[in-house]
Amino acid sequence: MAEKKPNLNMKNLNGGKSNAVRSVIFMFLVICLTMLFVSNMNQNIAQKAEVAISDVIMRANDPESNIAKITVSGNTVDVTLKGENQPTETSRKDGSGTLYDMGLKTLDEFCEGVSENEVSKCQQKYPVIEYKEDVNVWGIVLDVMLTILPIVAIVIFLSWMMRQATAANNQSMSFGKARAQLYGPDKKKVTFKDVAGNEAAKQDLTEIVDFLKNPKKYEKLGAKIPRGVLLAGDPGTGKTLMARAVAGEANVPFFSISGSEFAEMFVGVGASRVRDLFSKAKKNAPSIIFIDEIDAVAHKRDARGGAGREDEQTLNQILVEMDGFDNDSGVIVIAATNRVDMLDKALLRPGRFDRHVNVTLPERKDRLEILKVHFKGKPIEADVNLEALAKKTAGSSGADLANIANEAAITAAREGHKAISNADVTESFERVAIGPERKSKVMNEKERKITAYHEAGHAIVGHVLPDSDPVHKVTIIPRGMTGGVTWFLPPEDRSYKNVYELKDILARAMGGRVAEKLIFGTDAITTGASSDLRNVAELSKSMIIEEGMGSSLRNVVFPNEATGYYTITTGKPYSEKTAELIDAEVKKLSDEAAKRAEEVLKANKKVLDRLAEELLKHETLEEKELEPILKDAKLPITAKLYK
Repeated sequence: MAEKKPNLNMKNLNGGKSNAVRSVIFMFLVICLTMLFVSNMNQNIAQKAEVAISDVIMRANDPESNIAKITVSGNTVDVTLKGENQPTETSRKDGSGTLYDMGLKTLDEFCEGVSENEVSKCQQKYPVIEYKEDVNVWGIVLDVMLTILPIVAIVIFLSWMMRQATAANNQSMSFGKARAQLYGPDKKKVTFKDVAGNEAAKQDLTEIVDFLKNPKKYEKLGAKIPRGVLLAGDPGTGKTLMARAVAGEANVPFFSISGSEFAEMFVGVGASRVRDLFSKAKKNAPSIIFIDEIDAVAHKRDARGGAGREDEQTLNQILVEMDGFDNDSGVIVIAATNRVDMLDKALLRPGRFDRHVNVTLPERKDRLEILKVHFKGKPIEADVNLEALAKKTAGSSGADLANIANEAAITAAREGHKAISNADVTESFERVAIGPERKSKVMNEKERKITAYHEAGHAIVGHVLPDSDPVHKVTIIPRGMTGGVTWFLPPEDRSYKNVYELKDILARAMGGRVAEKLIFGTDAITTGASSDLRNVAELSKSMIIEEGMGSSLRNVVFPNEATGYYTITTGKPYSEKTAELIDAEVKKLSDEAAKRAEEVLKANKKVLDRLAEELLKHETLEEKELEPILKDAKLPITAKLYK
């Protein structure tokens, strides 16, 4: 296939603005010309020499006068000398009346006593007297402006009305046009070098880039370009960045649009926008169409749907367009979603989205590379340990890591630091993970003591249980919506968790509530454990419903399918009898977790008291400070609860 140069001619959408600018320029020129005309008239008047009216009359009465013409306009007398074409002198009359009333001789008086032979010569010497009405230059200008301005205003108003009508018509005509944003080769490129981590995903996408660059290499072997590539992964993992990197590497136009932008209240608009988008992409081929959050318009169809539903019409049009691609069209569709389970099966079959690429949460080495990218260009001190931060941020997405780097810079600026310190990085991590410190929250001594024992209970249970993660930090300083925080960080990234590990998580979550019960009494427990209890309930339900880790419901899961019989009849993917079993299993796991936590804390009462005292004294204890306190904590003898 011959390589085509991208056609990036865009329509000029600024016609209305250009017309308005031209109108303003025209009015400006009219005003400038008017002012220039008035200025020239004033300048001509100013160039005339001023003389007294008595001198003009005396000279005019002289038979040897050099005055050729006298023009009277109101109280102004303009004098034109012989041999001149324009007035050269001007004078002001005193009072009103004619020049004759002021002493100027008439023609007969001027030539009185002259012989008959000399009369004609005498009359030629007599200046021509011309009377005109008073000329007010500014009055003339005002009259002209008052005449022109209404006409100009009407023209401008009609032009504006026509532009509004044209804009409304264009808007109605473009209602079914796709609103995709075009990123051409002239935009700032994003390449795979800008995407840290996710090497497996980049490898899959590199083949797409190579096909766009070297199509003949694959055509010789009979290979066909994938019609579509589906990027699936958690939010913030960089799916959009991956798609832009493909376009940047291939150096082709990149049409980006969100799935929700196809949806509209009017039936048929979404399908029209799909047709328009694919038409534009074909005209600019080779090109890439990127549909973000495609699940907004491509979710599963069911018997409750219908041909008149807007979302189904849009999905059907996408299916038709992807089926209708020519092998040499040079258009690839890349879609992103974090809900693959919601997509219609027709969209996932070969011939449409041929290739599925999983964009996973970054591992530790990938997190380190991502942090290096986001801290690049920021001044950091030598003690900043990005490897330790990568270790602490297990389960974080690329967007989370970018946010941590940005918060670190903001924290350093707020504290007046010239460079980002390790303390700034730690504060930004804790702010993103839990929330900011609530410095305005002031706890009394009783609340501080309850919080200290609560957090100490979490820490000791988590430290003692064999399959729990190590304690990283304990604080009783309020953060976010919590009164205190206990961090457990895994020594390494893990893909799976077994029943032992999950039960240890449940037990350490119950450690805070159990510690309050042992120290202050059964009915002295507080609402501080509400979030812990919610986490226990959610994890227990997940273990039973999604992972098949119950005792009586072992190896049985209940997927939440919209078309399932129980989902349609009861709103849940299981029967009422099974719901009772699930509730019993959840209670059993919660009671077991509380019992295990209680036995651990009873066996380590002295360590609990000491840790609480240290927290009341220092408020925050790091991992190194916790080691000498927790070294004496031991596992109870009742081993059956632990293995």
